[in-house]
Amino acid sequence: MPANKPVIVEVAINGQTRKQSNPHVPVSVEELTADALACLAAGAQIIHQHDDLGRPGELGGATAEVMADKAAAFYRAVLAEVPDALLYPTANWPGDIQTRWQHQEILAEQNLLRMAYVDPGSVNLGSFAADGRPRTDGSLLYTHTYADIEWMMARCRALNLAPNMAIFEPGFLRVVRGYEAANALPAGAFIKLYFSERLAFGFPPIRAALDAYLALLDGTQVPWAVAVLGGDVIQSGMARWALEAGGHLRVGLEDFSGPGQPSNIELVGQVVELCASMGRPLATRSEAAALLGLG
Repeated sequence: MPANKPVIVEVAINGQTRKQSNPHVPVSVEELTADALACLAAGAQIIHQHDDLGRPGELGGATAEVMADKAAAFYRAVLAEVPDALLYPTANWPGDIQTRWQHQEILAEQNLLRMAYVDPGSVNLGSFAADGRPRTDGSLLYTHTYADIEWMMARCRALNLAPNMAIFEPGFLRVVRGYEAANALPAGAFIKLYFSERLAFGFPPIRAALDAYLALLDGTQVPWAVAVLGGDVIQSGMARWALEAGGHLRVGLEDFSGPGQPSNIELVGQVVELCASMGRPLATRSEAAALLGLG
């Protein structure tokens, strides 16, 4: 690992976590803006949000225009203070890939988006029941065909958007490496390795799982980060292992499920302390853009 390699930090500031379980979860435009600005001031560079449109924490659930309107109000407020912040929303569900992605196209046309979600694969999203079996209620088949993935990559190139790619399962990463081998990844690509606790998909947050992903990443030029869904990326040890291997980090209340009711800024503070203790400084926003290859 290069000495003092700057760290890119993404903060997923809301999502599945409800205010009933943690009152610090931001929902309104004002709350989202305050949280994002605080996290950016503390050293984060990428902010990801879900929109509470009557179904808090769920994917979408509104028209593309409604999804885009709320995100736009949030993004304008943040970008007025931090013009070089990287902001991107969740998917809209249900519908075909064009429907799920349309709000991102609207935001890009308004010059509010430099990064977009591109999830390069399909997965059963869900959790375990008390008896250990996967729950049948609340589960979702999250699908992206190879044609869908090609379409999203093409739209990123056409709209000059950096693909932020969540890796739920190893097959997702093999697809990304295929695009990299073909020199077909849009500029600014960012890989996030998702590990999960108490969820019925993906690798658990153990060192052997990271090592398996590192083997698949061998030779890559694409920056990568780790996230622990339904757990704690720091307390699990995953953040430290990733930093030792030259990786980056994602934190935030969308992912966190640990003791207490921390705020997003408190979670970022823990990352700041860990990075400092390991001699890995947080990247400035200009350094993050350079690491991602953004113009």
